[in-house]
Amino acid sequence: MKYNISNPLTGQQIVIEIDEDKINRQFNDRRMGSDVDGEILRADLKGYTLRITGGNDKQGFTMKQGILVNGRVKILMKKRTTLYRPRRDGERKRKSARGCICGPDLSVIALRVLVKGDKDVEGLTDAERPRRLGPKTVGTIRQAFALRKKDDVRKYVVKREVKRGDKTFYKCPKIQRLVTEKRLRRKIVNNRIKKDRWKAGKEAHQAYEKLLSKYLKEKKAAAKKVAAAAAPATPAKAEPAKPAPAKKEAPKAAAPAKKEAPAKTPAAKPAPAKTDAKPAAGKKGGKK
Repeated sequence: MKYNISNPLTGQQIVIEIDEDKINRQFNDRRMGSDVDGEILRADLKGYTLRITGGNDKQGFTMKQGILVNGRVKILMKKRTTLYRPRRDGERKRKSARGCICGPDLSVIALRVLVKGDKDVEGLTDAERPRRLGPKTVGTIRQAFALRKKDDVRKYVVKREVKRGDKTFYKCPKIQRLVTEKRLRRKIVNNRIKKDRWKAGKEAHQAYEKLLSKYLKEKKAAAKKVAAAAAPATPAKAEPAKPAPAKKEAPKAAAPAKKEAPAKTPAAKPAPAKTDAKPAAGKKGGKK
């Protein structure tokens, strides 16, 4: 197994290759971010404290912090996830990643020096290796040189010397996220152009609506005219004659009043005829 040890203070790094299982076994079941004593690897690293920062397995899959697995898994990755760069907006993809727990399937383990020991290690702490390229973003430059916002960042860019024959050139990175007067002026112009385009579009739309309504009215009038010309001429219908007003007749003489018929009276019933026959004597009170 290979151990890549880096020292951020000097910019140096060394690679140690160890095939002894007795030493490699010391890193099993350790997680990324845990500290290890440097004496485990070599005697000259006595007193050094190393931190595990990552590694690769034998197939080249990188260890990812937060996956608490001693092996490889497939996870769904999205934007701003390490080990994945989306090609389209909103794209997600399921990719393989190595867990953050060390094991025997790893081929390289990355270590970083936290605490320096008593002795210097050749190629790690004995000399300083300056950065070839300095910081290029505004925030990083201000942080590196402890600058204020009113300080000009362009004066503190790290330049490097380049020699071509007898001539000497100096190169420096282009500062990113730098807000200058030119940039502010350009921003104002862009905003003004946007507003002018919006106004021009609105006016053009209104003019088009007016022209369209006028065209539709003219088209409708022309259609009516054509329809009237194409229709056959029909004779006008004669109006029915109005009846003559009736002549007023003279008022008729009042008819003589009819005589009222006398009221009918009920007919009197005829009186019963008298007979000479005597009534029969009754049983009681009858004369003999």
